[in-house]
Amino acid sequence: MIRDIAFLGPEGTFTHEVASRLSNNLLTCDSINHVMDAVIGGKCSKGVVPIENSIEGSVNITLDLLVHSYDLLIEKEIIFPINHNLLAPKGVKLEDITDVFSHPQALAQCHNYLIEHNIKPHQTLSTAAASKKISNIEHSASIGTLKSAELYGLNVLEKNIQDVDNNETRFVVISNHDSRPSSNDKTSIVFSLYDDKPGGLYEILSIFANNHINLSKIESRPSKQGLGKYIFFIDLYGHRKNDKIFRVLEEVSKDTSFFKILGSYPVFKHY
Repeated sequence: MIRDIAFLGPEGTFTHEVASRLSNNLLTCDSINHVMDAVIGGKCSKGVVPIENSIEGSVNITLDLLVHSYDLLIEKEIIFPINHNLLAPKGVKLEDITDVFSHPQALAQCHNYLIEHNIKPHQTLSTAAASKKISNIEHSASIGTLKSAELYGLNVLEKNIQDVDNNETRFVVISNHDSRPSSNDKTSIVFSLYDDKPGGLYEILSIFANNHINLSKIESRPSKQGLGKYIFFIDLYGHRKNDKIFRVLEEVSKDTSFFKILGSYPVFKHY
């Protein structure tokens, strides 16, 4: 049976929360590679993976796989608030807790709260794994999602314990096609410059500036072809099928040694 959406598991993670808002027909995968394999192999029509966090930055494995390993396209972006919650087995109170388990990023993002309450942190592979683990450990809690509390029968002792309130993760829905043009779109591209060309990046950026195309993101990553060699990721406003955007991307592709469109999709609307 073909599932609707593959997602980076396990169940109870933020990626699971996002995927479950899109469909109930889900396939849990244990790596981003396996999510993309499921879409390429036809097990699922789409996949959901994280691509960027407002505090930690880009999810490099997602970027690298889209560039080097898979010909998939971004069909949709979803920006999801990352709110960490203190979860514990039924009957356990906040004052009983001496140890807390969670993913290293979640622990780091709740550092001040743990110091204030004198709780010792312990790392796990995921927030969901922590929530599953604590039922057998006395005086312990987990930092996890409301979804994991629901799945593993835990009480929510305190919500939103993260140190920074505006923590968000950008997830993307990937498939074998991107979206049709709408009234407000974004296009993601990646490219490399020709070697030993002074001002090469400036020339590329000037193409967008001269055509009054706004960029929402520019980032460089090692190209894996040696020190000093980089690839550049750009998010720009507009759909690749728009005549103006199409002409600009054609010009960029001619002036770069490597060029790839990662997809055009609607700009996410916060509700």
